[in-house]
Amino acid sequence: MAVETFVFNIAGKLLGELVSPAFQEACLVWGVESDLRRLEKTLSNVEAVLLDAEEQQFHNQELTVWLGQLKEVFYDAQDVLDEFECEALRRQVVEMQGSTTRKVRRFFSSSNPLIFRTKMAHKVKEIRARLDEVAADRSKFHLSERSDDRHVMRGREMSYSFVQPSDVIGRDQDKENIVKHLMDPSDGQSISVVPVVGIGGLGKTAVIEHFELKCWVCVSDEFVLKQLLVKIIKSITSENRSDFDEEQLQVLLRNNLDGKKFLIVLDDVWNEDRGKWIELRNLLMGGANGSKILVTTRSPTIASMMGTVSPYNLEGLLHHECLSLFIKWAFDEGKERQHTNLVEIGDAIVKKCKGVPLAVKSLGSLLYSKLDERDWLFVRDNEMWKLNRKEGDILSVLQLSYNQMPSYLKQCFSFLSLFPKDYEFNTLELIPYWLANGLLQSPNENQELEDIGKQCIDELYSRCFLEDYIDIGYGQEFKIHDLAHDLALSSAQSECLIINCQIQNISKKVWHLSYTDNSWQNENVLKCLQKSKSLRTILSVEKGVGPSTKSFVDSCLSKFSYLRVVDLRDSSFEVLPSSIGTMKHLRLLDLSGNCRIQKLPNSICKLQNLQTLELDGCEKLEELPKDIRYLIRLRIFMVITKQKCLPGFSNSLRYLGLLDCGNLESLVEMMQVCTSLRLLRVKNCGGLISLLPTLKFHTTLEALSIENCEKVDLTEIEDNQDDFPMSIRALNFTGLPQLTAMPDWIKRSAKSLQILVIVNCPNLTALPEWLLCLPALICFEIAECPELIRRYQPEIGEDWHKIAHASEIYLNYDRIK
Repeated sequence: MAVETFVFNIAGKLLGELVSPAFQEACLVWGVESDLRRLEKTLSNVEAVLLDAEEQQFHNQELTVWLGQLKEVFYDAQDVLDEFECEALRRQVVEMQGSTTRKVRRFFSSSNPLIFRTKMAHKVKEIRARLDEVAADRSKFHLSERSDDRHVMRGREMSYSFVQPSDVIGRDQDKENIVKHLMDPSDGQSISVVPVVGIGGLGKTAVIEHFELKCWVCVSDEFVLKQLLVKIIKSITSENRSDFDEEQLQVLLRNNLDGKKFLIVLDDVWNEDRGKWIELRNLLMGGANGSKILVTTRSPTIASMMGTVSPYNLEGLLHHECLSLFIKWAFDEGKERQHTNLVEIGDAIVKKCKGVPLAVKSLGSLLYSKLDERDWLFVRDNEMWKLNRKEGDILSVLQLSYNQMPSYLKQCFSFLSLFPKDYEFNTLELIPYWLANGLLQSPNENQELEDIGKQCIDELYSRCFLEDYIDIGYGQEFKIHDLAHDLALSSAQSECLIINCQIQNISKKVWHLSYTDNSWQNENVLKCLQKSKSLRTILSVEKGVGPSTKSFVDSCLSKFSYLRVVDLRDSSFEVLPSSIGTMKHLRLLDLSGNCRIQKLPNSICKLQNLQTLELDGCEKLEELPKDIRYLIRLRIFMVITKQKCLPGFSNSLRYLGLLDCGNLESLVEMMQVCTSLRLLRVKNCGGLISLLPTLKFHTTLEALSIENCEKVDLTEIEDNQDDFPMSIRALNFTGLPQLTAMPDWIKRSAKSLQILVIVNCPNLTALPEWLLCLPALICFEIAECPELIRRYQPEIGEDWHKIAHASEIYLNYDRIK
């Protein structure tokens, strides 16, 4: 049954905007105060019953229709309020220009105040009338007023690497049995296929992850040969060949596998089409005798179809194993002894989980830090247990955890449904999408929105919705559990949609969509999208499928004027239309990987709402627009340019990536202005000499990565800077042959430095004694530094003691500790 979701959250955000001091001031300026106050009153009355309405709609289809009508009005109201904000930002830029030339001021001052006032007054009246009409039906549903007391849980400390051995309980015998299957002779067959079968959430993937594997591919719902070939080749060679056609991929696969003994894991197979499996299997037959294919699936039918040996059935955990796992997730170590009453209730909860580890961990984490017995009884006696209609279906258990999430977190979670299963997320990619769509709200002005996004990710991880979490210094990487992905699809309903060339119909209720092929070039798809004029998000989730023509981009920009996110990565058009300047609602523009575009129109500088601009990989881009400093809300900027000096930027910048800027010589002037940076990544900037003299201005810097910049002097610091504080958390030096000693300024981050990476710095032969004074150091990595590797060998190296206190140590990419 289709239901409407997130209506309460959208209403709350609208109310927050309406009562903000900045917006109330705008109301007075534009003479719409009376209508907006009436809108606020109606909205407040409706919001009070929305939580009850969202819950009761499961029993009342008419209520679902009513919520859908409200949501449509709310989204349109958001667009109207956003126009006021856009105008305020435009006026702010005009005022910034001061005594600049009349021509420049006219560039930003095209709006006629009288026309704007009249137009907006009409729009506000229309929205208010529509809301009044829909809200009038509230009385016939007899809804109760409720407040939202759900909040983000107190999260446990995050780990810096994925699946810890201690997280896999009770699977030692299973691992031994699977090893026996893998070691058995193949009875004359060149390859043998070993299926591992079990219901969702049992831990099939977690068990297999602990083997030393050569190739790992997540198959999931679709069994598309070309996509599988791309994944297999990427897993073997680390190269993405999505630009190859199927015949080229087959040749490349055979070149890599023929005559070689291999192990390939096909994880989470769903498709029962035997013909597709045989087509793939035939391409793998050239491997040497003893080659193995390990298949994980929930379906016994698929196991029988694919296997050449009897399937290995993964059973549920024993009760005492489940209880140990539950206690591990529900309590801090040893604290369960102080709460025997809760452990007793937990024992009853565990019995209902039927040996499924994911269910156990999910409910344990849900109850973590909750010491009120009523919270535990709520889980034990919840109605959701009655929804477990078929054995092994644990979606209802995950649903219980989902139901306890605050409304804004639910909307962030559902956004993940735009990405395919097994997608490798990065916080620097995902959080800007959330931010652009207004899904992140700061409770106070002192908290950075990116930090709130990180808290959301930590919360989803603590609820076992995310997995394979690892900190890479300038962001975190993770995946969504395949069952959690099913839940995200269910919760998103019609809000989010992944499209492909085969799609026949697209609901006008779709606000966010992604594409995994070249479906945007398909006329039928564009025709289906005619109704979706309020589209907020267009994003690409596969490499090499971006649009190739300017006409397509023109069409896109003209049809969808309310877009917040436009992801055109890996596109190949040569000119970005100047009409981009009319997209005043746009918050994120991704042009990365376009190897043909040479210039950006200066009209892009009219996008005062723009928060993220991705230009990395635009290798022919000559220079940045001269007025780029007027992007006064730009927070994340990944750039490539042939300029020697960068133009001025706004101090709003938080994350800056300078990638392949070979002519760039100095960052001093820019760094003196951008004093709020939290992440700076400089890569392949061979001409860069001066970078560090302005570090005293960057007390907020948390991550610094300098890669393949052979001329940068890392020791140059201005005089009299001995006392300036630093709070760098992650530091990466890669490809720096000029580095002969670790800079002393790193000591200023002694209390904060958690991750230190040194790669391919061959002339760095020793590390200083003050490394022992880095108490926060968690992860330390050295690679391609021959003398350092020798000195820091575990136990036997003369300087091992300097780094031994770190929790995780990697030498030449192997984890030592």
